[in-house]
Amino acid sequence: MKFGGSSVATPEKIKHVAKLVIEKKKEGYSPVVVVSAPGDTTDELIELAHKITDAPDPRELDMLLSTGEQVSISLLGMAIKSLGHNVISLTGSQAGIYTDNQHTNARIVRIESKKIYEELKKGKIVIVAGFQGVNPYDDITTLGRGGSDLTAVALAATLIKHPKKCEIYTDVIGVYTADPRIIRGAKKIDKISYDEMLELASSGAQVMQSRAIEVAKKYNVDIEVKSTFSKKGGTLITREEMIKTMKGKIEEPIITGISYDKNQVKFSVTDVPDRPGVAAKIFGELAKENVNVDMIIQSAARNKHNDISFTTSHNVFNKVLKILEKVKTELGASGIIYDKDVCKVSIIGTGMRSYPGIAARMFKALAAQKINIEMISTSEIKISCIIKRKLLTKAMKALHKEFFGK
Repeated sequence: MKFGGSSVATPEKIKHVAKLVIEKKKEGYSPVVVVSAPGDTTDELIELAHKITDAPDPRELDMLLSTGEQVSISLLGMAIKSLGHNVISLTGSQAGIYTDNQHTNARIVRIESKKIYEELKKGKIVIVAGFQGVNPYDDITTLGRGGSDLTAVALAATLIKHPKKCEIYTDVIGVYTADPRIIRGAKKIDKISYDEMLELASSGAQVMQSRAIEVAKKYNVDIEVKSTFSKKGGTLITREEMIKTMKGKIEEPIITGISYDKNQVKFSVTDVPDRPGVAAKIFGELAKENVNVDMIIQSAARNKHNDISFTTSHNVFNKVLKILEKVKTELGASGIIYDKDVCKVSIIGTGMRSYPGIAARMFKALAAQKINIEMISTSEIKISCIIKRKLLTKAMKALHKEFFGK
């Protein structure tokens, strides 16, 4: 059971979560509970660090950020204990979560679950701090934004033999066809495949961390996203073939959901020499600095030169600009152009594999609203477009109406 920051934001909510966990215990389960930092604690700690320095040391930043989850696990432990149940809270390192050495965005290498098993055998409820682990040098590391999801799914994959199940509790009742804050007619999705959820998460939907979905798919962990504050059924994330079996039909909806990502910057390196190895140089330098690139477009060559454009996230803007200034000089390119006022909208669905014309419908819906498309990226189950950020709401409404009727 994993509870997000909104679920443990106040003492009253923590007490409510304690009762939910105890209910599972009474049903005969041995709960392992993962919690995030309370409310906006992580953002507040990051802001505090930046009041000290514009460039916080990554190791010390991880040391700071890890304290948020420790507040949650200790308070939840107290709440459960006060209700008469045995419980123990564990930090990531105490729970045996070992990571690589990439501070602020570490990857889990292995989980040594001996301590958790020992405590479960004693009849205790085990609470684990999400979002954190320990590297080979015994330093605390954090797992990146949404890392508590990853903690929970990785623990489910490690601790449970079969069937593997992880419940993600949040402030919404599940995954929707679009952000319900923008689209009033958005519908809750009852069941969604790993691939579709992965595309939604990587395209900007903030319900689940994409890395957690990757681990769930690899180890066949079923995830149920549900509300902490409602008894209504949530959204099951599982294998595509399982969804078809449960629905009892072969033909699925063409589009499962629509997502957006406002955390986008578009870069263009102009008049790059048209010769082998140029793209490798640009993206190789970005990779060395652990910069993730999203869309990439290379224009047709003219006079033995072309432009290379790509998108990445806002939080690496300064790092990317510095790298490109260096690469521009080395390659003899003429300039660097960037645009911070863009966003990405995406449609996702495994059904589009067998339906021609989906892209045309998307482009036509946007064109009808006079929305210009700056970049396009496609996969087997996703089509994404870069547009001006000010047009995001209009684009989302147009696409939802096109594919869901409202």
